[in-house]
Amino acid sequence: MNSAPRPARRLRHIFAVPLLIALASLIGLMAALLGDGPMDWLSWLGLGLPVAAVAWAMGTRRR
Repeated sequence: MNSAPRPARRLRHIFAVPLLIALASLIGLMAALLGDGPMDWLSWLGLGLPVAAVAWAMGTRRR
């Protein structure tokens, strides 16, 4: 067992990935509402990223 304390993480390190996921979701939603054709691909990409992130997180979580 390693009982050494973990170093404190800065706020920007903690919220960097959730902010990127939120930004991708926002871009995906705006693309879905405002465009057609290539914008559909962008919306699928932007809205699929959060789903992929949750699937990855659930697959790698510790029990």
